[in-house]
Amino acid sequence: MNRTSVQAPGAVVMVRPHHFSVNAETAADNAFQAEITTDADHAKQAYDEHSAMIAQLEAYGVRVHVFEGDNPGLPDCVFPNNWFSTHAGGHVAIFPMKAENRRLERRQDILEMLKSNYRVQDVIDYSGLEQDGLYLEGTGAMVLDHIDRVAYAVESDRTNPIALERFCTHFNFEPMVFAAEDDKGTSIYHTNVLMCVGTNFALIGTEMITDTARRAEVVSRLQSTGRDVIELSNAQVSSFAGNAIELMGKDGPLLALSQTAYDVLTEEQRERISASATLLPLAIPTLELAGGSVRCTIAGLHLSPRH
Repeated sequence: MNRTSVQAPGAVVMVRPHHFSVNAETAADNAFQAEITTDADHAKQAYDEHSAMIAQLEAYGVRVHVFEGDNPGLPDCVFPNNWFSTHAGGHVAIFPMKAENRRLERRQDILEMLKSNYRVQDVIDYSGLEQDGLYLEGTGAMVLDHIDRVAYAVESDRTNPIALERFCTHFNFEPMVFAAEDDKGTSIYHTNVLMCVGTNFALIGTEMITDTARRAEVVSRLQSTGRDVIELSNAQVSSFAGNAIELMGKDGPLLALSQTAYDVLTEEQRERISASATLLPLAIPTLELAGGSVRCTIAGLHLSPRH
């Protein structure tokens, strides 16, 4: 098994939630959020689930930089992948967020840690685009193929085409945009609930891509890289099967996904993934009430460590 891949980071940033709740500001266009009122019990459960997830990832050899999310005004701080991303060559991007309370999740201490522990050449900050109503919510809005240099992106208020084009120009990605909706006709809010691109495989909810010609183009592009394209049903996407991330552990590639997602995969799908990555199911049912799953909780670090 390969021990390195530009697609699968071996280190990540995670923000442990101390005051988890479902964010009322994001409910309007996130159909994956639960329509419930969260309380102190949910917050405790989310904290415990997240702590267990960190321990499991570390046990498999992933380096986890843990930050504490102790601001009660930031219900979605557990999802840091939306406000920053990192890229080979020492590049960091900071993204414009749609919800005002999510803009406060950007943290200087995380950026300083990156500069101290990794070789950071530049930080490109797109957050000023918020003043013009232009949003691009990081690796939620985009699923990045770091090998073929493609940014897959669902059309959404959280994925502005101007911001996307600017990012792709700066970071050398080709944008591949498509419309997607669930079986109720509701638009998908973030691309990373719909698909996951690994080194040798891709998971994608093809049924949700509304234009059949575009759907074929997306699948063909993924297949052209030699990847095994594993198609997910609408029901599997709704259970977060697409919201997974390939990471590099001490014994090779891992696919980190939730227990909810793992349970809805067929035996054949699991076998196809296992051909190149170890499946690592993580139980986070409380965290998933907020409309995101394992992928959303992890900001992968595609940077070279300082020695």
